[in-house]
Amino acid sequence: MNKFGIQFDNHDYKIKYYELLLERGLEGMPCFPLPEGYHFAFYEQGDRDTWIAIEKSAKEFSSYEQGLEAWNRYFAGNEEALSSRMVFIEDALGEKVATATAYYDITNEDKSGDGWLHWVAVRREYQGKGLSKPLISHTLGIMRGLGYTHAKIPTQTTTWVACRIYLDFGFVPVPQNVVHSRKGWEIIKALTNHDALQSFSPASMDDILGK
Repeated sequence: MNKFGIQFDNHDYKIKYYELLLERGLEGMPCFPLPEGYHFAFYEQGDRDTWIAIEKSAKEFSSYEQGLEAWNRYFAGNEEALSSRMVFIEDALGEKVATATAYYDITNEDKSGDGWLHWVAVRREYQGKGLSKPLISHTLGIMRGLGYTHAKIPTQTTTWVACRIYLDFGFVPVPQNVVHSRKGWEIIKALTNHDALQSFSPASMDDILGK
């Protein structure tokens, strides 16, 4: 519960939408082990629909068709590279329950050569089981192994819990993003009161809800 006394979901469309972008170097990244009974696996041919199902369960998509559109935009024609970039967590029965991808900026607008952490998601029924931080640290480790020294993470205010986790990892707002989305960071400040956002004033409830 936050200071407003309102319970927000970890992916909540009541929150006014702003695009957010974080960054940090990949040196000294925290490492979190997986809970017992889980293991990591890379993408294999045929995992597309599993990826869509995980993202849909995490409320990234409202339909299979929306997920397919995102897949085609980000990954179609590049599936071979996913075998060393797209990570899944599998449970003891081999079911894929979470995913993240050590990728890059598909728009080619970022000329820095940074790695981009994309599409971090945990199936709804597996959330709260301590999978997110191990997934993120493992995928960022893969990113570093691919030769990247600096990473960016695109996210949004509606996934404010994920944003809090990224801040816990030492990621900070990209200065240019702050220029365009200061109100968004003020929303994250109000919902998380994270120490990394001390320079931001917390948003009001009306600002959070876009009233």
